[in-house]
Order: sequence, then C-alpha cells, then structure tokens
Amino acid sequence: MAQPQKDKMSLELRRGVLVLAVLASLEAPHYGYSLRQQLQSAGIEIDEGTLYPLIRRLADQGLLESEWKQANGRERRYYQLSVTGRTTLAQLTAEWEQLNNAVSPLLSKRGNT
Repeated sequence: MAQPQKDKMSLELRRGVLVLAVLASLEAPHYGYSLRQQLQSAGIEIDEGTLYPLIRRLADQGLLESEWKQANGRERRYYQLSVTGRTTLAQLTAEWEQLNNAVSPLLSKRGNT
C-alpha cells in the first residue's frame, strides 16, 4: 500500500478513537492543556490544532459543558461531559466494545492463515 493511502486510512481510524478518548477523559473537568497531558500519558498523541477544534465541536454538539475558572492565577476554560455527553459516551463505549470483540478475533487469525 502506498504511504499516502496508508496515512489517510490511519487518520480515519484515529478520528473516531480520538472522540471516544476525549469524551472518556472529560468525565472529570479539564482545561485544554491538562486534557492533552492526560491523553499523552495514556499514549495518545494529539496536537493542539486537532484537540481544540474537537473540543469546540463536541461542545457545540451539546456533549460538553464548560466554565471559566481561576487556577494558578490564570483563568482557564474547563470542560466536562454534559448529561447528553455521558449518555453518548455510554453508547459509544458499548459500540466500541462490540466492534472490538468482533474485530479482535479476525485480527488474531491473520498469522494463522
């Protein structure tokens, strides 16, 4: 497979996973940088140019609530799941688990054929 095509497929796969990871991380309040740090510590690299538009889009969809808070002498916008966001996270998690359970056996057979 040509590298540009592989890169495009990897990007498509990553997009959905990033949404799930961000929603799961925002069960507790975070501001942008702390969210990015949490994702990185979990092994998910995400640059600011991807993270901030994603957060804004999720907030616009009603999945996140936000509020400005003073922290360490700076005002920061903290994000957390809304009620709709919690419901959506539960639904997406169930879907992820179902897909993972279906795909994992297919992937494990790769070396056995």
